Amino acid sequence: MTSVPVVFVVSPGPQQAAELAAALPEAEVVHVPGAEALLREAHVRPPAAALLYDRTPGVPLAEVLPLLRQRAELAGTHWLAVGQTGLGALLAAGADALASDATPPAALALQVRALLARAAAYAEAQDRIARLQGRLDDWEHEERVRDQLVHMLVHDLKNPITAVLGLLEVVEEDARLPDDLRELLRVARDETQHLLHLSVNMLDVRKMQAGKMRLRPELVFSPMFADVIAQACGDVGSGLRDRLVDVQVAPGLSPTRADPEILRRVLANLVSNALKHTAAGGAIRIRVWQAEDQTFLSVADDGEGIPAEDLPNLFAAFEQSRLTLHGRFDTGMGLAFCKLAVEEHGGRIWVESERGVGTTFTLTLPLATDNDDEDEFVELLS
Repeated sequence: MTSVPVVFVVSPGPQQAAELAAALPEAEVVHVPGAEALLREAHVRPPAAALLYDRTPGVPLAEVLPLLRQRAELAGTHWLAVGQTGLGALLAAGADALASDATPPAALALQVRALLARAAAYAEAQDRIARLQGRLDDWEHEERVRDQLVHMLVHDLKNPITAVLGLLEVVEEDARLPDDLRELLRVARDETQHLLHLSVNMLDVRKMQAGKMRLRPELVFSPMFADVIAQACGDVGSGLRDRLVDVQVAPGLSPTRADPEILRRVLANLVSNALKHTAAGGAIRIRVWQAEDQTFLSVADDGEGIPAEDLPNLFAAFEQSRLTLHGRFDTGMGLAFCKLAVEEHGGRIWVESERGVGTTFTLTLPLATDNDDEDEFVELLS
């Protein structure tokens, strides 16, 4: 049910309000005798439009109009100054439109209808904003609950997973263990390590999306790139023993500003992804080189490739290629983490893939600037 708009007529007598009411039957026209009554009535019942006659006795309407316009409940009210000599003062005080007091009631009603239409559009916009704000509040609440849940799950899972991982390593080193059981333990250890990576990736993706993860960049040279790659391959697990892993780091690279630990995690995710898409005996090639004032890192495999329809969303959380050679569950958080981490460094990452040929992930990192070199030198001396 549509509510009837309220129109105030602030005038010396009720005649102007009565004439307007006759010409404007779709609105409720209320006579207000002066400024003091206007202040009181507008607070109790905010009008959609108000006509302010400049000859109204008492406190000048031009003095109270600025106060009225500051009230939040009157933000949608439109003010029409009516008269002759005092219109300039009312316009300066914030009136939306002007009309002569000699304007016939029918013509004045047309002008008021235009103001009512603007007031209705404003009210509709405010209602839409309120609904959108409500949806935004609900979304933010869901995001907070999701963040708390992810944080709780990861922290509750990390300790027992780490404990299981340590126990598996201890048992695997036992010389009395038969070789067939040792291999099963090795698989269990790799899967436990994978589960730990999944949980940590989930937490870090949420942190990066919220801007809460801070990098600890260092100057990375060729030998450190080789070390980081070796550590990343070690993180992936024993599955790489059945693959040909070829690592080539260009010698004499100019320093790159990067967080070694985060870079290690990025490479571990990319190598793990390559492992997932290659069969035993397949090749995984890791390259590091520089060109165009950037450092390039690539991880390529000769696996089955990724379907073209999967490529656009590959770096989104909870997305992964539907075509894999292994049944291992994945959240898709690994590649989402890679994208966020690389972009946080100021670089970019992309994928190229051809079915039956293989897949190559390539990322770039910016070279260190002269200021970075000076800061690193100061840190070494301090």
